[in-house]
Amino acid sequence: MTISLLIKPGDRTVPITVQQRTWTAPEHAFRVIAPIDLPSVFHKVGPFPGVKSVANQTEAWDHVGPSRNPQFEDGSQADEQLTEYVEGVSFAYQLSGFTNVLARLAVGVRGEWNFNADGDGTLIRWTYEFLPLPGRRWILAGPFTPLWRRYMTAALKECVLAAEAQARNPH
Repeated sequence: MTISLLIKPGDRTVPITVQQRTWTAPEHAFRVIAPIDLPSVFHKVGPFPGVKSVANQTEAWDHVGPSRNPQFEDGSQADEQLTEYVEGVSFAYQLSGFTNVLARLAVGVRGEWNFNADGDGTLIRWTYEFLPLPGRRWILAGPFTPLWRRYMTAALKECVLAAEAQARNPH
């Protein structure tokens, strides 16, 4: 399947990366986090709303191509498509069509999760790469970044807790 990628080589983006370690194996963390229920891990942090639900998911979130529409608690939504999927290692997606304030800041976003062996556990690294609208890069790279990093850190913590809970009690 060929997907039209939002971000091209040479684009000046604003990347924001967070990471966290877990004692679970990379394959386990990946298996839990890649298809995770978004409302269970994306809660309101600062000015950013949590995810209330997901609409219009076309297929299982386990290969390149599926799309869906995250629905946010403030009534806004976005278009999301899975663009890369390497079982047990990494996955990436792009978001566009924002109906909230991000529509005035960015063309869209590329999200990427990497699950790297770290001793007996995993180092999970998550990057959100914003493609700014003309003249908006300074906002994304400046005052927006620390706020968004807090949102990502909180969601990543919830993802790790879910992976660890499932490893402790696999039923």
